[in-house]
Amino acid sequence: MVRLSNGFVAFLNIASLLVSLAAIGGSVWFSTNRNHGASDCEKVLQRPLLIVGLSLLVVSLLGLIGSCCRIQLALWIYLIVMFFLIVAMACFTVFAVAITNKGVGKAVSGRGYKEYRLGDYSNWLQKYVVNEKNWGKIRSCLVDSNVCSGIGGNRPESAADFNKRNLSPIQSGCCKPPTSCGFEFKNATFWAVPRTGSAAAADTDCTAWSNRQEVLCYGCKSCRAGVLANIKKEWRLLAIVNVGLLMFLILIYSAACCARRNNRSSGYNRYKSGYP
Repeated sequence: MVRLSNGFVAFLNIASLLVSLAAIGGSVWFSTNRNHGASDCEKVLQRPLLIVGLSLLVVSLLGLIGSCCRIQLALWIYLIVMFFLIVAMACFTVFAVAITNKGVGKAVSGRGYKEYRLGDYSNWLQKYVVNEKNWGKIRSCLVDSNVCSGIGGNRPESAADFNKRNLSPIQSGCCKPPTSCGFEFKNATFWAVPRTGSAAAADTDCTAWSNRQEVLCYGCKSCRAGVLANIKKEWRLLAIVNVGLLMFLILIYSAACCARRNNRSSGYNRYKSGYP
C-alpha cells in the first residue's frame, strides 16, 4: 500500500512537471522570438505562463521528493501548498461565474449580427479589465491579430449582404460603427459619415470611428464591450475546465495524504521492529 500510494503521487506529479516545463518553455519562446519585435500581445502572455510554469514546477518537485524519497517535511509543505491552491482555484471559479453573469448582445432589426454595449457588463470587468491602462495592450493585440481584415472579403459586397453576416462580438464592436450612427455602407471596413446625423453627435462611438484601417472603431466603447463579450464566453468555459482540474487536484491531494500517512506508519513499524 505504501509503494502504491507513493507511486501514484509520483506519477501524477511527473505529469504536472511536464506541463510546467511546457509552460516555462512557452514563456521563454515568447521572450526570445523577436523576428519582428515582440508585440504587447506576446508580452501579456509571457508573464502569466512563466508564473504558472514556475509554480507548478516547485509544487511538482515537492511532491516527487516527498513521495519518492519519503521525506515527511517535503510532503507536509506539498500538502499545505496544494490545499491553498485548491482553495484559490475554487474561489476563482466562483468569482469568474459571478462577474460574467451580466451582459448579452443586443439583436438589431434586419441584422444577422448582434451589437454590444459596455454598460451592460459588470463594473469589475469595466474597471479592471478594459480600463485605460489595459486597453492599450488589448488594442495592440487586436491590431496585430488583424481581426478586422477577415471581414473585408475579396468580392464586392452590398449592404444587404453585409447585414446578413454573423459577426463575432469583437468584429461587431471593433470593425464597424454602431448601427445607431446611421453611417452609409461602402464596404465592410469603410463607411461614409452622414451629412446630418444627430445620432452620430450623441454617441461618442460615432465620432471615434475612422476609416483608417489601423483605427476603425478600436477606440469605441462598443469595441471594449465586444472584448468583454468574448472574455465572458472564455471565462465561462474556463470555469468548466477549472471544475475538472479541481477534481484532479483533489485526487492528487488525497493520494498525497495517503502517502504521508503510510510513510509515517511505515517509519513507525520499522522503528518498533528495531530497524534503523
